[in-house]
Amino acid sequence: MKTSEIRLMSTQEIRTKLSDARNELMNLRFQVVTGQLTDTSRLKQTRRLIARYETILGQRETVEMEG
Repeated sequence: MKTSEIRLMSTQEIRTKLSDARNELMNLRFQVVTGQLTDTSRLKQTRRLIARYETILGQRETVEMEG
């Protein structure tokens, strides 16, 4: 998901997606340990998606505190 698409979401939607992405990352880690995951690039993609969500949420909180 692109950053511009995330910015169009409401804060609550982003928090929900962030929670889902964290759960997915945990599941992917379990799959790596058990040898079930063949596409390990999904780990990197999910970590970056989580970082995007957190960054945008942080920016919104900063703007709310200033304004």
